Parts: sequence; C-alpha cells; structure tokens
Amino acid sequence: MRQALGGSMADGMRRGSGTLLARCMLAIGLTHALAFFLTVPPRLGPAASFALACLCAALVLLVLLSLIDHEVRLGSVAARMRELGASAMPIMGARPGSISSVEASAEEMADRVAVIEQRLLHRHPVSGLPTREPLFAAIAASPSGLLGVVHMLDLERLQAFDEALAEHVLAALAERVVRMLGSGALVAQVDRARLAIWFGTETTAEVAGTKLQALGYALGEAVSFGQREVLPEIRVSHAHMAEHGIAPAMLLARASVSRSGAIDVSAPATDDPLIAAQQLYALEQDLRRAVARGELELAYQPLVDAQAGVVCGAEALLRWRHPAHGLVPPTRFVPIMEGAGLADEIGLWAINAACREAATWRRLGLGPLRVAVNISGHQLDRRDLVTLIERTLARHSLSSDLLEIELTETIAAGDADRIAALFGRLRRLGVTIAIDDFGTGYSSFSTLRTLRFDKLKIDREFVTAVDRRRDSQAICRAILALGQGLGIRVLAEGVETAAEYSWLNDQGCRYFQGFYFARPLDPAAFRAFVQDERHLSSLLAPISNSVSERLRA
Repeated sequence: MRQALGGSMADGMRRGSGTLLARCMLAIGLTHALAFFLTVPPRLGPAASFALACLCAALVLLVLLSLIDHEVRLGSVAARMRELGASAMPIMGARPGSISSVEASAEEMADRVAVIEQRLLHRHPVSGLPTREPLFAAIAASPSGLLGVVHMLDLERLQAFDEALAEHVLAALAERVVRMLGSGALVAQVDRARLAIWFGTETTAEVAGTKLQALGYALGEAVSFGQREVLPEIRVSHAHMAEHGIAPAMLLARASVSRSGAIDVSAPATDDPLIAAQQLYALEQDLRRAVARGELELAYQPLVDAQAGVVCGAEALLRWRHPAHGLVPPTRFVPIMEGAGLADEIGLWAINAACREAATWRRLGLGPLRVAVNISGHQLDRRDLVTLIERTLARHSLSSDLLEIELTETIAAGDADRIAALFGRLRRLGVTIAIDDFGTGYSSFSTLRTLRFDKLKIDREFVTAVDRRRDSQAICRAILALGQGLGIRVLAEGVETAAEYSWLNDQGCRYFQGFYFARPLDPAAFRAFVQDERHLSSLLAPISNSVSERLRA
C-alpha cells in the first residue's frame, strides 16, 4: 500500500511539474514576442502590429493567472493531505501527515473485517445459533456442568425432499429452545440435526435435567409452515462433565449416545455408552461389507410333517460369521441390519441363496422340499419384489411352489390393502405364504379373513410348556381350530420336548419345527438329516400310555 500510494503521489508531482514548466516556457515565449513587436519596426501596418501586440499581452496575462491558480490548488491538496494524516494519527498512533498513518488505518479496517468474518463462521446460517467452537470454549472454561443434546431425528429426511420446510422447522425449534431456556444456558448448533445445551456451574444437574425433559415435550409440538404442520420427532440425551472430566469434544460424544436406545441390549455389557456406541458403529460397518466378503450364510431348520413321517422342508435362517467375533447372534445383528437400511440388500441375498440350495435338494433327489424365507417390512416396500422373486426362481430352475415366504403377523396386518395385493401376486406366481409368530400381534380376525395365505405358525411363546399350561393350551386349540376352519396348514414352532410335541400332535397339529427335532443345520448336515429316516421315525414314535395319561390329567 505504501508503494502504491507513494507511486501515485510521485506521478502526480511529475505531471504537475511538467505542466508548470510548459506554462512558464509559453509565458516567456509570448513575452519575447510582445517585446519584438514593440521594439522592432514591424513589416505590417500600424494597426495590425498594435492588434498583434494586444493579443500577445492577453495571452501572457492568461498564462500568469493559470500559474497562480495551479499554486493555490496544490496548496489546498497539501492541506487536505495533512488533515487526513492528522485524523489517522489518533487511531494508530502514527506521525501526522505520514503515509504510515494511512496504512495503519487500512490495516485496522482489514482486522475488523476479519473479526466479523470469524464471528459469522461461528454462527449457523439457518438457526443463528453459535456453532460448536464457542460451545467448546465455554465447556473448557468451566470446571463442571451438564451438556444436553437435542436430536431432531427426522430433520435430515425432511430436508431431503423439502429443504425450505426443513429450514423453517429448524429455525422454529431453535427459537423455542432459546426462548424456554432464556439466558441460563448456552445453546449451540453442533451439526445439521443436533442442538447442544451447556449448563455451567450456576445450574444444578437436577434443574438442568428437569429443563431438558421439559424441552423434550415442548419441542414435539407441531410446527406450522403456511397450510402445513410438522410434528418433530425429538430425543433428548445428556452427560455430566463432573462424571467424566474429559475434553469438550468427548463430552459431546458421550452426551449424544447416552440414553440412546439405539444400542443393542444383547451387545457386550459396558458402563460406557460411548464405547457401546463405537462398538455398534464398527459392527454396522462390518455388516455393510459382509455380503461382499462372503461372511453371511444360511442355516436350515427342518420342517417336519408328522402325519407323513417325513421332512417336508426347512426354514432358512440367516447367520453372520464375523472374521473376528465368530458367529454373531441374530438378536444382535438383525436390529442393526434393519436400522442401517440393509434389510433389502441382505434379504434379497437370502432369497437367492435359499433358492439355490432348494434347487440342489431337488437335483440330489431329496424330494419336493419347500424352503421358507423370512422377508422384512422394508422388502415389502419394493415395487419389484414379485418380479425379483420370479427372476430368482427362473435363475435356479426352481418350481415356485417350493418357495415359501414368511412374514410376521404384525407386518402382514400393517397395510391390509397393499399386503393383500402383494399376497395375491405371489400366490398367482405359485409361491406359498406363511404368517409367522401368530398370536403375538394385534391383527383382527377381519384382517386375517381379508388376507389369503397358506400357513399359520404358532409362536413358541404358546408352545413352550404347552403340556402343563392351561392358558397356552386354550390358545393353541383355538389356533388349530382356526386353521382347520380356514383350510390352511398350522405349524408349531419352538417345539423342544417330547411332551410338547405329543400334546400338540394329540390336538391334531401336523407340522412341527424346533430343537426337539433338530437345531438349525448347515447345508450338508440338513441333507444328512433328511436322509436319516430311522432317526426321524424314532422322534415321531408315540410316547407311552402312562405319559399320555399323565398329560391328559
């Protein structure tokens, strides 16, 4: 800046000097011309000589007046520069009239702009709340406190298809939080769908917890946007700094995962919610790559037709053999699969693998064994589900009547019209349909009458100890009578003892599944079980009369 300003002033001085020199030379020339015409006898006439002399005199006068005006203007500019220098001196402490004073003033203005930009960077553009940097600074400056986190669970999904509405909801929720809390807490926007609230030492943990609970209720109220209303899905969690004594970023992580409900209860026990969340996340990442790595497999639990005395099929059960953790229980990874949106991909893999194995049974001459595959509610949302099943059957040259689709009673009763249409397309294709876990849902008999399916599976909750429990006996009798009335097959799952099997068999139940007959088997072991007719006959043999009499008592 100093060079630019100095250069411009030097250029101006050079231009001013050049103009002044030219004007002086012109004045000297005109003066000599005037003297020549006055002293030397002119060759022209007296009148012409006099006129020329007057013209030269006028020109000399104009040049002199111009010189005087130029000097006055230079003096005015110099005075103005001195005033500017003097005005900059008190701000920066610079010497009056120096170039450094102008530079100092410009540097101060640049610093002020940088500060404003930095402040803008630490404010969320939609909610106007501070971002995590001011929050972390406040936490670091306090010896203790409570950090609450407000999770706006459906905001990102809303933003995916209506950004304007999502931004309005975010701004409205942020305004509610600030209005309810007042100046007693620092509210910050830590990411797109999470607000953090820092209660310092001036607020007790009990009071802070009460305020967070109240926020959870208040933020769930509808947000209006024109003619539309949105009911936000809110979850509130928190962590105490006094409990952990950790860095602000780690405290935010702990507050985010505490009281989450997303952590699987079957996961290894840990007192640290952050560690549990990290383990859950790592398991989810591994599950996303399990199909490509060939870690998923199917186990087959035999389905037994007691009346015919044969194995009539198998239920394909998903298993995950983790390279580090070994066989991961389905109770642990299935909720992760559902929550991570992997049910569709893995479900299609399972249908394909099961059809391939059923085609192998057929080629080996094991008889018309039907394979049953569970499908989730996520898979039912696919418009092309029936088409994909049809293509899978064709790929493996498997007859459609050898594939059975199982879904739970709750899923089947979720959207009766849509499910009824899907059932109709599947049954026209030749695929049979089974309702799993029957008796545990809340479907009405009118819904069951609307849906067309082929088999009911009595849930193991009513099969366990059915030989001793009168309430389970009443329920099982009712389900068996329902199946007989509707003309559909009824299978008892979870049969683990000979007494349970015997009681159900006496009540007219024909189809069975459970540990009493066999646990889920790998493909080779299942084929061997099917071919071992003597072993199955021993399991199906009637028990002694003394036991039967005792069961009826």
